Amino acid sequence: MERRERLRMIMAKLDSEGRLEKLMKAHEEEEAAISAKAEDVEEDMEYPFYTEGPKELLDARIDIAKYSTVKATARLQRARRKRDDPDEDMDAEIDWALRQARNLVLGCSEIGDDRPLSERATDVTFSPVHDHLATASADRTAKLWSPDGSLLKTFEGHLDRLARIAFHPSGKYLGTTSFDKTWRLWDIDSGLELLLQEGHSRSVYGIAFHQDGSLVASCGLDALAR
Repeated sequence: MERRERLRMIMAKLDSEGRLEKLMKAHEEEEAAISAKAEDVEEDMEYPFYTEGPKELLDARIDIAKYSTVKATARLQRARRKRDDPDEDMDAEIDWALRQARNLVLGCSEIGDDRPLSERATDVTFSPVHDHLATASADRTAKLWSPDGSLLKTFEGHLDRLARIAFHPSGKYLGTTSFDKTWRLWDIDSGLELLLQEGHSRSVYGIAFHQDGSLVASCGLDALAR
């Protein structure tokens, strides 16, 4: 009680001299300065907003970047030549080759064995650099095959049946889509899953790599392309 009374008397004296208001104002300014400094420090701090991937994914991205840079340079050079020389039209040559290919008829399979035709393969694609081919299947796996039908590699990890499959233009990586709403990137040589990409709200159905290999696009049954 004595301390409270002394404090009351001191505050009354300061108030009568006009010093109490100054002390309160100085206290408020000091608190404001401390608060502003804390906000500046918080703004300067950097918080991680991603999950660090494996070293194999980092190596793959570096390899893809090197590959894509060379491809992009060659593509731009072709575009400049086409601009400067209209007679050089690669698109016309490609269209001609596709028209000729329409006349081809697959009469039989070159792989003669007793495997049943009920494997429910959902997609097949050839490697752009080797004579291998890859298949996607309803059994949740993708497989890599040699020309004689020998199984070279199996890629497992999807939780539902696969829809589509695509080789990276370098031939070193494989992209797969699935009804589990993800697409995944695989290392051809090791068979490791390098990347699991989510984002679609429904099944991921299509996948395609840019001709330079620098980008990949996916489309899903949610009517979205990413």
